[in-house]
Amino acid sequence: MATVALNEENFASTIDSNDVVLIDFWAGWCNPCMRFAPIYDSASERHDDVTFAKVDTEAEQNLAGALEITSIPTLMAFRAGYLVFRQSGLLPGSALDDLIAQVKAIDPAELAKQAEEQHAEEHADI
Repeated sequence: MATVALNEENFASTIDSNDVVLIDFWAGWCNPCMRFAPIYDSASERHDDVTFAKVDTEAEQNLAGALEITSIPTLMAFRAGYLVFRQSGLLPGSALDDLIAQVKAIDPAELAKQAEEQHAEEHADI
């Protein structure tokens, strides 16, 4: 499966309209990013039920800044619209496959419940 290029216009809709989304934040001058690219592309071919996206941090500086991307490559994983993983650095293929399995195993109803509880706690004193 091909990766999807994300920008400010399609970032939120991609996350909201797909169950599992992995996002690779990269730049063309970044050697670790270039080493991770074939690992990421290979995983996209094995996991056709996952949306694999990429953000070119040079072309999308506003988006990268808004998401506080300070080191690349950075990988983010979303499940049912919730950010469930964020890490900078290169992952080997086996670790990426393991991460994908863990993200798929997360119960979306439990994520929604946790988000509700956190929202209630944050607004309890208001």
